[in-house]
Amino acid sequence: MKKITIAMLAVLALPAVTSAKSISVTDVSLQGAENKIMQIADNHGAEYKITGASSGNFVRMTAILHNVQDVAGLGRKN
Repeated sequence: MKKITIAMLAVLALPAVTSAKSISVTDVSLQGAENKIMQIADNHGAEYKITGASSGNFVRMTAILHNVQDVAGLGRKN
């Protein structure tokens, strides 16, 4: 019974670990950067939370995507 309980806990914890992804975008405005994040989240069936933004000559914004349905295309682009 102990082994089954441990295995069930491991399976239940797996989606929580794999369903979030950190992303970063750049744009010339805050609104443009947020729109990019919103579009990425929408394309992958996810919700997002902005975790930071900085600006100078351009805006760099980071966010966490939660409940990512499709992780294809979220890797680093060359």
